[in-house]
Amino acid sequence: MLKRVNSNTIACPGEHHLPSSVTNRYNRFHLAARSSRRLALTLGVGVLVFVGFVWSRSIFSHRPPGTLLVSIRPVELIADGYSVASLRIEPQAGRSRAGAAKVTIVEGHHRATVGEVRETTSGWSARIRAGVTPGRVLLRVEAPEFEPATIEFATTIETADRRSDGTPDFVRLDGQHDRETFRRWFTFLAEAQYFQEPAARPVEINDCAALIRYAYREALRNHDNGWANSAHLPLIPALDSIDKYEYPHTPLGPALFRVRPGAFQPIDLGNGTFSQFADAQTLYRLNTHFVSRSLLRAAPGDLIFYKQASDHMPFHSMIVLGKSQIEKSGNTRYVIYHTGPTGKDPGEIRRLTLDELMHFPEPQWRPLETNPSFLGVFRWNILGGDE
Repeated sequence: MLKRVNSNTIACPGEHHLPSSVTNRYNRFHLAARSSRRLALTLGVGVLVFVGFVWSRSIFSHRPPGTLLVSIRPVELIADGYSVASLRIEPQAGRSRAGAAKVTIVEGHHRATVGEVRETTSGWSARIRAGVTPGRVLLRVEAPEFEPATIEFATTIETADRRSDGTPDFVRLDGQHDRETFRRWFTFLAEAQYFQEPAARPVEINDCAALIRYAYREALRNHDNGWANSAHLPLIPALDSIDKYEYPHTPLGPALFRVRPGAFQPIDLGNGTFSQFADAQTLYRLNTHFVSRSLLRAAPGDLIFYKQASDHMPFHSMIVLGKSQIEKSGNTRYVIYHTGPTGKDPGEIRRLTLDELMHFPEPQWRPLETNPSFLGVFRWNILGGDE
C-alpha cells in the first residue's frame, strides 16, 4: 500500500526517498547537461558546415591559372621611331578577365616602347612602337589568374637618307612635338651655361663649337631624374624629352656628327664617318643646311656662321636663342656663343641681343647680307623639313 511520507512525497513501503529540494537540483542539472549537449552538437554541425564552405570556396577560387593567347602583327618593323605593331591578348576559352593586363619589355628596352594597354571585347590590346635601334624585342604579358606569356618581334635598320645630306632618316625629328622639344632643350642648355659659374661648366666647353656640341648632345637625352642629378645645372625646366629616341641609343651610338661628305650609307656606321667631335666648319658643312642670309628667318635653335679672314679658327658659330627661358625679358631675342681661347685667355660665353649683334662694334661680326664674313642662318639636318 502507498504511504504518505509527508505532504510532498508519496512512496511505496520500504523505499527511501530524497527530499524534494535535492530532487529539484538533480533535475535541473540533467536538464542543463542535455541543453549543453544539444548546443555543442549544433555548434559542431555549424563548424563542419563552415569548414566545408571555406574548403569548397578554396577549391574553386584556386583553380589552376589560365593561358593567355598572345599575337603581334606585324612581326617585323622598320626601326624608324614611328612604325607600330598591334599586340592582341586574349584569355583562353572559358576563362574571363579578372583585372588589367600588363606588358613589359624584357629584352630590347631601347628598341621599342609599349603604349597603353586597353581592354577590348575579347581581351586586351596595345600598340608597340619601334625605336631606331634594330634588333630582337622580347615582351612579357601578365594578367591576374593567368600564366605569364612572352612574345617576340624584330626591328630592322632604316638606311634611307631622303635629303641625301649625309644624315640618316632614323635620327631626323619628323614630328612637330620632337622638333619643338629639341629646340627648347638645345637653347635652354646653351643659355644655362651662360648663367653657370665658369668653374662649374663642363670642361669640354672651350670654344663656340664645343658649346654647340654640348647643347646638341644633351638635348637628345632622356631628361629623367638621373640625368638631372648629373647635369649640375642651376635649374631644370619642366620640358618633355623627345619621343623618337634618346641619345646614345641609336645606330650611331655616341658618334652624333658627320665628319665625311656624302649621302648616308650603312657602311658609314662603322667606318669613322660619324664622330663625337666636330669643329665649327664641320658643323656648317656636313651637319646643318642653309636657311637664309636674313636673320629675320632664324628660329630658336638655328645657328649662324661666319668665316673670317684669319688663319686661327676662321669659322665661328653662334646659337639663336630667341626669347630667354631663364629670365623675364619681354620680347627681347638673343644669340649666345663662346668666344674661344686667345693665347692664355680661355675665352667666355657671351649673350647678346639681336640688336646688339646687328650693331656690333666690329662690322665683320654683324649678321648682315652685305657682310661677306656672314655665311647666313643654318638649321640642323635632323630638323630637315622644319622649314
